[in-house]
Amino acid sequence: MLQRPLLQVQNLSHQLGEHRVLERLSFSLEQGEFVGLLGPNGAGKSSLLRCIYRYYRTSAKTIALNGECLQTLSQRTLAQNVAVVLQQPESDMSLTVYEVVTLGLLPQGGMWRALTQEQKQRVHQALMDVGLCNLQHKPLAQLSGGEQQRAHIARALVQQPQLLIMDEPTSHLDIKYQIELMELVRSLKLTVLASFHDLNLACALCDRLLILKHGQLVADGAPKKVVTEQLLSDVFGVCAKVSDHPQQPDKWPLVQYFYGYQRHQHDG
Repeated sequence: MLQRPLLQVQNLSHQLGEHRVLERLSFSLEQGEFVGLLGPNGAGKSSLLRCIYRYYRTSAKTIALNGECLQTLSQRTLAQNVAVVLQQPESDMSLTVYEVVTLGLLPQGGMWRALTQEQKQRVHQALMDVGLCNLQHKPLAQLSGGEQQRAHIARALVQQPQLLIMDEPTSHLDIKYQIELMELVRSLKLTVLASFHDLNLACALCDRLLILKHGQLVADGAPKKVVTEQLLSDVFGVCAKVSDHPQQPDKWPLVQYFYGYQRHQHDG
């Protein structure tokens, strides 16, 4: 018997005002997949993710979670199954790390009463998973950007979601923390749909890539299959060389960009 996809998107279109931001998108996510979402600014990445975590309302039957129409799920059921980490998550910076992480208990009805032993253990395990046990009593404001994002990932882990959505969570981090953060998420064996700006980071960490252009899905497949010099030219408007990554030549493409566009335009 075939296992149904965890997430299924069928013919999803979405409009903001007069602007059509998504056009008949169809794809699915299997349990345990780490899928990267790529595309230039304005391609529709954030709009797609917002449709999936229901910040935007969509037409019935276009998105299904475990075979159930997303629009029919209660807000609590949705929060129990889908966790979201954004570029700059909104949190009260005066809260301690421990308090931020316990916010993940809200969908299960925790937080407003004394925590059970099982809930305390869940919070402790999440803090251990992201390496923040030694900082749990510090205010969030005293942490670095990378540590703050780890706290929000711990909060998401406490939710025990089936699907973790990340909307460019590394955009404001130094490269070291970008790598550390996404390698951490990869190690947690969750089902993840994450948008990226860094193609090489996505190629090294994702099982599959979805690539958008003008709200349409133009490529869907393993990084080695879909990241080509022609695609980079057609979708991102850049000239680049794609070669084998020295660490994983069979799986990871390595993108090297060429420069001098502005000078060449002037010379022409």
